[in-house]
Amino acid sequence: MDVHLLAYDLSNGLAKQMSLGLLGFQLDAVYHTSIELDNREYVYDSGINVIRPGSSHLGQPLERIHLGKTELPMEVILEYLDSLKHIYTPEAYDLFRHNCNNFSNDFSMFLLGKGIPSHIANMPQAVLDSPFGRMLQPQLAQMVEQRKAQRGGLLGIQDNIQPHTNGTSIGVTNGAGSAAPSHRPSVINVTNLRELDDVLQRAEKSCAIIFFTSPTCGPCRALYPLYDGLAAEYGNKVTIVKVDMSRAFDVAQRYSVSATPTFITFVHGKEGERWMGADAARLKSTVELLVQMAVPSHPHRMLRLPRFENAELKPVLYEKVPPLSKLLSKLGPEAENPSIQSLKNFIETRSSEGPAESPLPDLPAFSKFLCSAVESLPKEVLFTVVDLFRCALVDERLSGYFAEEYDQKTVVTILDTVNKASDCPYALRLVTLQMACNLFSSHLYAEQILRQETLRSHITRLISSSFLDDSRDNIRVVASSLLFNVAITNYQARQESRDVLPEDDQVELAASVVEAISQEESSNEALHGMLLALGYLVYCAPLEGDLTNCLKIMDAQGTILGKKKAFPKESLITEVGSELLGKGLARR
Repeated sequence: MDVHLLAYDLSNGLAKQMSLGLLGFQLDAVYHTSIELDNREYVYDSGINVIRPGSSHLGQPLERIHLGKTELPMEVILEYLDSLKHIYTPEAYDLFRHNCNNFSNDFSMFLLGKGIPSHIANMPQAVLDSPFGRMLQPQLAQMVEQRKAQRGGLLGIQDNIQPHTNGTSIGVTNGAGSAAPSHRPSVINVTNLRELDDVLQRAEKSCAIIFFTSPTCGPCRALYPLYDGLAAEYGNKVTIVKVDMSRAFDVAQRYSVSATPTFITFVHGKEGERWMGADAARLKSTVELLVQMAVPSHPHRMLRLPRFENAELKPVLYEKVPPLSKLLSKLGPEAENPSIQSLKNFIETRSSEGPAESPLPDLPAFSKFLCSAVESLPKEVLFTVVDLFRCALVDERLSGYFAEEYDQKTVVTILDTVNKASDCPYALRLVTLQMACNLFSSHLYAEQILRQETLRSHITRLISSSFLDDSRDNIRVVASSLLFNVAITNYQARQESRDVLPEDDQVELAASVVEAISQEESSNEALHGMLLALGYLVYCAPLEGDLTNCLKIMDAQGTILGKKKAFPKESLITEVGSELLGKGLARR
């Protein structure tokens, strides 16, 4: 897809005429920018909004600059935008430090690996650095706050376009100015047969329902609120589709639908029942039944597993920022490299002032430095750069960028170096494990770890080899945290009947953690983490698969229960050993 930068002039030509005399330098425009992609314009004003290109009250852009082409799928792009919604809020808008140009730059960096033109990105700072700009800043700031209060944003730009047909929401703001819930499922509006085929293909392993409607159908409109509510409640488990027959003639023809409202269900890719009429009770009960068919109850859910029932699952992240100047002093002259200083400033600003005040640094330059540092720096010093990277990865914008890097080159280079080191220094292994945990700050990276074979194999090897370190409790604790992050990512996908961690990898990880549990003698924290990670690796897994067979062959239950004497207060020994690996793996 082509990526364009749309540049508007908020001064309507006055900047070009008067800037030299007022500011002391030539300013061609007071730039307001947005990103055009797939015939949609993405703009930051009252949150992140999606509009038809050039349809805001600003009119047509002053320039339409072609930035490049992106190969990223729209699903990934929308997930990235959703991760930014807590950074680009209406309240966080700042005319000089956190504005539409910062958003356009971050979005462009993710899509293309480069930002927007520097004369646009640096325009606010250039104005602030001038005497006249500093004098005007208080009045301009007051004006922005007044307009935000009146309009919800400086320019009052609001969504005017439907979401993409995959139903993904980017979490734009509502009318009250507060952020909408993240990943809230919604009805998928389909306008042609190709779109419907794509939707049904994605739902082949679960269930779907289609609502055939038309704008003139009164009974249909009466059902819309209920249908939207069912999508919000159950849309993560059942694909909920709406087809407007006045537009999607080819869909109506294929399914021989001639009247509205008509409903058709699909179960595991095959057409189920169909009925006509505005029967709200039948619609609700049918969707609830589809949920049960899509996600059948697993025997593990009948066990006494308080740690695994209705748990709020969040990845373990290592967010503590050390004194960076002291850390980088160990790097010597290399610490003065511009890419290192840029990332250091980004981390410090984000830590002290928040993500809204910290625009992204030059990420390609840092990646280049880090990949070369792996070859040139002594292993005893390399941990400083990896730790700096670890601190930065807690920002979803930055981790999202590296998640979509070609072959995940930067992270794989680090992991490969640590995995191949015959005698890896303690500090380097520790911060590499913590860095790997922080990859899970972005949903995009979590999926990449489980889907990409090269990255996944490096993570698996790092976990397994780290469990073998019987002299450093911290190494085993962080290794168990990394395994926990992998396990819950796969478990969350498993809830939608789609394990994304291949079974061979599940078996390898389970075998390594069971072996580590058998050898754990000193650290209750490490044992607790291992048991929790193993629990989520096994919870709701197929009872007849290779993972279950591996655990039985290794007598994982006996190994875990054997830890009661050394760790009498660890409740997970009973929960995982007796319940999950005992009753839970018994043949039924």
